[in-house]
Amino acid sequence: MNSVVIAITLMLFLSVVRVNIIIALTVSSIVAGLLSHLPINETIAIFNQGLGHHAKLALGYATLGAFAVALSHSGITDMISSAIIRNLGSKHTPKRKNFVKYMLILSILIMSIFSQNLIPIHIAFIPILIPPLLAAMNMLSIDRRLIACVISFGLVTTYMILPLGYGHMFLNDILCKQLNLNGLAVYSADVIKAMALPATGMFIGLLIASLISYRKPRAYQITADVIDPAQHQEIHLPHVYSALFAIGVTVAVQIIYQDAMIMAALAGYIILHFCGVLKRHNNEDIMTQGFNMMAMIGFIMITASGFAEVIKATGEIESLVAAVQDLIGVDHRGFIAFLMLFVGLLITMGIGSSFSTIPIIASIYVPLAMSFGFSPLATIALVGTAAALGDAGSPVSEATMGVTAGLNTDKQHDHIYDSVIPTFIHFNLPLIIFGWIAAMVL
Repeated sequence: MNSVVIAITLMLFLSVVRVNIIIALTVSSIVAGLLSHLPINETIAIFNQGLGHHAKLALGYATLGAFAVALSHSGITDMISSAIIRNLGSKHTPKRKNFVKYMLILSILIMSIFSQNLIPIHIAFIPILIPPLLAAMNMLSIDRRLIACVISFGLVTTYMILPLGYGHMFLNDILCKQLNLNGLAVYSADVIKAMALPATGMFIGLLIASLISYRKPRAYQITADVIDPAQHQEIHLPHVYSALFAIGVTVAVQIIYQDAMIMAALAGYIILHFCGVLKRHNNEDIMTQGFNMMAMIGFIMITASGFAEVIKATGEIESLVAAVQDLIGVDHRGFIAFLMLFVGLLITMGIGSSFSTIPIIASIYVPLAMSFGFSPLATIALVGTAAALGDAGSPVSEATMGVTAGLNTDKQHDHIYDSVIPTFIHFNLPLIIFGWIAAMVL
């Protein structure tokens, strides 16, 4: 059996049975190498080589976590939560509670969408915005699995359909470019048109999560990590203004300069320090708290990069697709479209990044789709959907890990059962269905 299928299945199985995801990735990497007849020392060397690919990004998230903790000491995050709780009113009437609940959810959705285009900071907003809102979410009994779905929808669907910010990178700089490089002449307008149906599937998944799956209240404990903002120390407005300025600088640096997350987070931290926000606190303690909050996501990303490197080195991604091509006849386009999406799901679930997997998927799927007579628009939908599956519901994607880092601040949100599985069910399954429909009708 194909080593890629076995390794990714093993990784997913170990994750579901609560084996630490870093251990699951490492073990699965070794299994993939051994099954593809790579010597153990070569497999280890390839894995180690891949570890460095995401080191810069992991450090960026760690420094961002430090900035988020420093920001919480300014009082601005307490002010946000206090305002929400005050809006509930002393009587906490069901009508008032529902109004505040849906306004909060809508605000998180809007911020998630803006993080991909208007203010292109990707998941950087999560450790800043979400932890201070947990107290309000607890009072409103909001199911955090719904928030995980809301944020994932905003992060993924936005770049799938809107050619701005990260969407411009995904649709034009990567997807359109790679399709053309592999012999399929398409334009930006074609890509947007082809991705409309898969994006519709994401929207339907969000509606199901909001109106059916996670509509009911879910109780959470008020812990020492997330307490009533009314119990916090007095808020100093100069500190709040300093925090707003620091946030503006952090966002501006990331917009002006590419790959500047580390410098942006440090700039915000330094501003808070010199404005006196942190003078009552130990800088080392704040940095340590921030690194702890985001450390796991960094280690998972680094390990996933090593896993992806081994998967590529096995050379069995191509053989997996070739086996599908040999198995199915040219008259079974519906079945081949489903298998292409399913294989794409396996590949991207293991690598965990739609942006990183498009070059791999496009180089294999473009000639394969052309040989089966799929139209250019259908081919775009197949490649784009297969890539997006890596962000929606993968245990090693930035989207799901970022969501967990924010919602698990008080240790009441499980990565696999509260982030990965809910987003997989509500987004990956609709993506496959609507990606298949797009391949059939376009």
